[in-house]
Amino acid sequence: MQTAAVLTKEDGYRPTDDEPFMNERQLEYFKQKLLDWKEDILRESRETVSHLQKETENHADLADRASSETDRSLELRTRDRQRKLISKIDEALRRIEEGAYGYCEETGEPIGLARLEARPIATLSVEAQERHERRERVHRDD
Repeated sequence: MQTAAVLTKEDGYRPTDDEPFMNERQLEYFKQKLLDWKEDILRESRETVSHLQKETENHADLADRASSETDRSLELRTRDRQRKLISKIDEALRRIEEGAYGYCEETGEPIGLARLEARPIATLSVEAQERHERRERVHRDD
């Protein structure tokens, strides 16, 4: 299976609507896209940990210390969001293995290649996502 992933990357393959939806090549394409994204996040996370360990110096100036603490807090919040994103990537990879990837959890209809290309962890079609967001707005405004 590793050969298919390498070939997909090297030959510049992009899924199109002219081929069967979620065929083996498309699944391999999205699997590799998700794995690459996950690896990028993990690499950034390792760099953040390394950076935070180096940044443990005490700042004599109160403003420098406050700025450093703000930067550290922002980095940690970003890493927390990325940790949640990794969980969603893992869920998408599981859906690929189960044969459910690319189909709306709500309607069972294909999500669409353009949406998956833009957001490979998508679980809802554009229409279902819009309905979901409208319901959230209504409940939030109550």
